[in-house]
Amino acid sequence: MIKGTLLIVDDNKSVNSALEMMLQYEVQKVITITSPKRIHEILDQTEIDIVLLDMNFQAGINLGNEGLFWMKEILKHDNDISVVMITAYGDVELAVKAIREGAVDFVLKPWDNEKLLATINAAWKLRSSRHEAHILKNDNQFLKKEIKRSEERIVLGASPTMINVMNIVRKVAGTNANILITGENGTGKELVAREIHNLSERSNELMISVDMGSITESLFESEMFGHVKGAFTDAKDDRAGKFEIAQKGTLFLDEIGNLSSQSQSKLLSALQNRYIVRVGSNKQIPVDIRLICATNSRLSDRVSEGLFREDLLYRINTIQIEVPPLRDRVDDIPVLAFHFLKIYSEKYNKHNKKISTQALEKLSNYYWPGNVRELQHSIEKAVILSDSSVLNPSDFSLAASTKGLIDSNSTTLEEMEKKLIGESIKKYDNNLSIVASKLGITRQTLYNKLKKYDL
Repeated sequence: MIKGTLLIVDDNKSVNSALEMMLQYEVQKVITITSPKRIHEILDQTEIDIVLLDMNFQAGINLGNEGLFWMKEILKHDNDISVVMITAYGDVELAVKAIREGAVDFVLKPWDNEKLLATINAAWKLRSSRHEAHILKNDNQFLKKEIKRSEERIVLGASPTMINVMNIVRKVAGTNANILITGENGTGKELVAREIHNLSERSNELMISVDMGSITESLFESEMFGHVKGAFTDAKDDRAGKFEIAQKGTLFLDEIGNLSSQSQSKLLSALQNRYIVRVGSNKQIPVDIRLICATNSRLSDRVSEGLFREDLLYRINTIQIEVPPLRDRVDDIPVLAFHFLKIYSEKYNKHNKKISTQALEKLSNYYWPGNVRELQHSIEKAVILSDSSVLNPSDFSLAASTKGLIDSNSTTLEEMEKKLIGESIKKYDNNLSIVASKLGITRQTLYNKLKKYDL
């Protein structure tokens, strides 16, 4: 039996009844309509695989234009649908024209049952192969992007604090233990995750990164577990979720603290059961992934506040790795600065760029609220704007001075961060895009901090 849906469109009720009676045992689902004006409605509500479409719908008119029109409308909706035209013997030339314009075959009235079944089976096979090719094309584009990212050189630093982090990384990489990486925004948590992956037995497979803060609750299941075509209005194709794509490799969930309680429950269920179910399907798909999560928030505090599930925290937190902020590893600033200088000098074709000693001193004395990401953006901006072969202190317009922070009455890191954000908002006239860029953080992170500090 064909495990798909067949739509029959013919204004002759007797034809529809005869076809439905014959095909109901050959096709999983058969839908019949007498008016082509309902085609759009059916396509929007149901995943259709094959359409048997009459060439003519107006009595006494045999031009076939109406059938050609509706065939094109069907293919506009989904070009992978197999359309088989139904026509009288005298309209064979019209049917051939329909094939040239997108139909896969035609059936003559009165039809031969065996030939009709053979035509429908061939149409189903074509539909399936088109569908699979489309999925593979999308997946391959995604995989190529991920492979390119995984090949980037990883530079974390060589300060004592980072050497300690790397010692832990090497110890845990060879295991399948779930890892939770913590640290401020921009400290390089994803780079640490990628290093764990590269040193693991799964290094020949993919590491798939997912920003949990960018996934809305309504899309969580579809993004993470995938969906089948027709599962919801915009589900025009089958789609593998991040769990399936990361099969045998590593799944990195960044900013996991942003997950809603409902999404936390779904994630926990998948981790405990070791299988996922695509939206719109009942099929259980086993998953084999190495899980690494990251967050810039204190999950233990969120558990106490009832915002994060304690059982999920235990599940993802077999080993915790704290990535220190850049201000606590000043020795890494020159190493990272030269690394980013090399990258952006090559990218923007400005070779032989150097950084002066005075500029390095300025960078080393800065507080770096945006951490490594802010340093990276600062180097990129300096390379782009500087016409000199040497980057000087004047090439780096940093958001605020270290001295201003130290001399303030702020006593905690959060107070200093709040002060810096407030001063930046005032300095840049409430332009949040510029503020986020200057601080080296995303707009969403800035919004979260504004809400946190009631600014």
